[in-house]
Amino acid sequence: MTTHQNPVAPPSPAGHNGSRRPTVTPKTIGQRAWAFTRELLIVVVGAVVVSSLLRAFVGQMFIIPSQSMENTLLVGDRVVVQKLTDFQRGDVVVFSDPGGWLEGAPVADPAPWNKLLEFIGLPTRSTPGHLIKRVIGMPGDKVVCCTSKDRITVNGHPLNESGYLYTDPDDGQINPSDVKFEVVVPKDRLFVMGDHRDLSADSRCHLSDLSTSEGKGQAAFVPISLVVGPAFAIAAPFDRAGRLERPATFEGVPDAKRSAPERAVIKPAGVNC
Repeated sequence: MTTHQNPVAPPSPAGHNGSRRPTVTPKTIGQRAWAFTRELLIVVVGAVVVSSLLRAFVGQMFIIPSQSMENTLLVGDRVVVQKLTDFQRGDVVVFSDPGGWLEGAPVADPAPWNKLLEFIGLPTRSTPGHLIKRVIGMPGDKVVCCTSKDRITVNGHPLNESGYLYTDPDDGQINPSDVKFEVVVPKDRLFVMGDHRDLSADSRCHLSDLSTSEGKGQAAFVPISLVVGPAFAIAAPFDRAGRLERPATFEGVPDAKRSAPERAVIKPAGVNC
């Protein structure tokens, strides 16, 4: 029996309808360069948009500019501040200057590229107008310095601050505060302190500040609306990278006994650093 097979024809240069295939003109070097540049611009712009959205709604990085939070945070540390959750007593927070706290601070470097870096979330040493401190008192809290054992109390609970207060290699750990005070934190405000109390111009040092818009000493209490968020980690340098934990001593602080007043209670009148 003879088996008939269909012959396999060689591929035709013509299209499926027999017409000739269109000739593809090679791109010039200029056209290829423009295509590459256009794609690169799309990637860069997309990255900037994503980074800016993350900075606005998720997190932001800041550079520590001073010694006020030693040894928890050192000058030059990069800390990551997150904006998704609330903060509590004991957290380290970044906030905008509530008014006059940064007087006499170094002038920001006007280099134009710094604005771009800050816009996409990369901190520079020129990042202006922000401070970082530890939250000691929330709205309504009564904060007092100090007990007979030199401890600050919050709503009657003495804080054991030995885990984060600055310790001098020669003189040992510093006092919680050499300034004696008693305050009740007003509504929507915070009472904050640095960990290196001897070098921190924190809430204690503004308890007698005068203000044209508020009463005497009210500028010592940071408006919650000015808080960027809690710092939760050190990102760099790499040998210091790690999480920032809330000290356990704050877990024992009871809630305020009364609702927060509209204006802070400050005793004695005129106290400051």
